[in-house]
Amino acid sequence: MNEEILKIDDLNVYKIPHTVEIGEESEPTKTIVVKFAKKRKVLSTMEGFKVVEFVGNNSIPVPFWDKVHNYKEYKNQIFKKIAIDKERIALLSTGADMDNVAIAKEEFDEYYTIALTTAGAKYNAIRLGDEEADYIEKDLKTYKIMNDGSLLMLEKTGTVNIILITNANLTDGAMAKAIITITEAKTTVFQELDIRSTKKPHLQATGTGTDSIIVVGGHGKEVGYTGGHSKIGEMIAKCVKKSVKEALIKQDKLQ
Repeated sequence: MNEEILKIDDLNVYKIPHTVEIGEESEPTKTIVVKFAKKRKVLSTMEGFKVVEFVGNNSIPVPFWDKVHNYKEYKNQIFKKIAIDKERIALLSTGADMDNVAIAKEEFDEYYTIALTTAGAKYNAIRLGDEEADYIEKDLKTYKIMNDGSLLMLEKTGTVNIILITNANLTDGAMAKAIITITEAKTTVFQELDIRSTKKPHLQATGTGTDSIIVVGGHGKEVGYTGGHSKIGEMIAKCVKKSVKEALIKQDKLQ
C-alpha cells in the first residue's frame, strides 16, 4: 500500500513499496514519487531539462549494489513497478533507504521551497579538486579504472539525492543557478558534520562522487535569480541544508 508523506497545494508525495528483480533474485525496495496536478518543468542532473507530471527517487537494495550492470534496464523495471511511463517522470536512484528521507520546507511571501533528500556518505565521500577519480565514461557507459590501468564496466548509484521543489516560475538560468546554491548548501553540511573523504580521511569531504539533483519549477511569479543574495536562494539553501543534515544523520547513524 502506498504511504502518503506530504500533501501541499498541487503536489502529493508518497512512497511506493515494491520489489526489483535481477536474474532469479528478488529484493524489496521503495520508490518515493512526487505527483503534480499540473505538469512542471524540471532540471535533472541525470536527464537535463524535462516537462513532467512526476519526479521520483528509487532505492537500489543493498544486495543489488554491485549487481546493477545495466542501469537503463533497471530504471525501465522501476517504471513498470510504479506504473509510470518514463516520459512522464524524472527519476533518481540511490543506495540510501527511502525510509531515511528528510523533508524540509521554507516559506516567504507567496513563495515556498521544499527539499526532499536521501543521503549517505560512508562509502564514497570525496573532496573535489584534491583527489584522483576512479571512473571514466565512454559512450554513456561507466568504467572503473583499475590499478593496472585497465577498465572494468561498472554502474554508479547516487548517494546524496536532492529534489528541490518551488512554486516560483524559474527561468532556465534560475534553475541552473539553483544547482550551485543547492551544492553549496550541501557542502556546508559536510563541513559541519566533519565528514571526511573515504579515500583520504585527512581531507574534509565536499560531497560524494555520485550526488544528484532535480530542480522543479512552479507556476507562480517568474524568478530569474536563485543565488544566495535573493530570498528564493536563501530559502533553497536553508531547506536543503536542513534536509541533507537530517538525511545523513538518519542514513549513516551520525551523532
